[in-house]
Amino acid sequence: MNVARREILTRGSKIVVSLAAAALVGGLPRKVLGADRPVPTLLMSLIPARTALLVIDMQRDFLSPEGYAAQAGLDITPLVTAIGPIQKVLAVARPAGLLIVHTREGHVPDLSDCAPYKMERSRKAGAEIGSKGPLGRLLVRGEVGHDFVDALRPKVGEVVIDKPGYSAFPHTPLQQVLITRGIETLIITGVTTEVCVSSTLRSAVDLGYRCITVSDACASGDSFLHKAALAMIGVEGGILGEVATTAEIVERLTPK
Repeated sequence: MNVARREILTRGSKIVVSLAAAALVGGLPRKVLGADRPVPTLLMSLIPARTALLVIDMQRDFLSPEGYAAQAGLDITPLVTAIGPIQKVLAVARPAGLLIVHTREGHVPDLSDCAPYKMERSRKAGAEIGSKGPLGRLLVRGEVGHDFVDALRPKVGEVVIDKPGYSAFPHTPLQQVLITRGIETLIITGVTTEVCVSSTLRSAVDLGYRCITVSDACASGDSFLHKAALAMIGVEGGILGEVATTAEIVERLTPK
């Protein structure tokens, strides 16, 4: 074997090893593998009858200038911008047959379901849970502030989950509702991106759901935290699912 041929074979072997290593860590471009079509995304492959849309905590306490969030010092202006995109997602999700789930964060009137540290933290923020505010007692079920904003009120038959924590799963019937309906995929919207949306997303992923977070149908009072929470979703090949835009959701669910 001459030197030139030996060099070609050696270089070829190195390329093969490099491609194999890249494939193992997910760094191999699809075209190198010879794929003739893109790998289906969660959005492309979802089955509407097995998909639920979660609308997280679109309540007056978080979206009204007289509510809990504003009293705790959050800038609610960005939170309000999520209303329009969520309306668009609902407009296609309902006729497509998705299960619609609305969540509300709040506590029973005697506050027995409010963790001591959560109460302590709210007190430090200047908006103690259960204290009197312009919309009634802050984050207490049955008060005006606890209810949904008028633009996103649930329709008859849609599921409403009242939750005492940030995630929509602990101490609620949500998991049983989803199991009963045979739900596999969750489309997640609402506020705030870095707290209740992210907490619910992480719980859902741990429970085995395929999750799609709608970037512009979620919002935070802090743009840095919003972007950071979304950026975490796609690492390691989509460890927390996928991110999509409202336009992409609308296109996917609109009948062709």
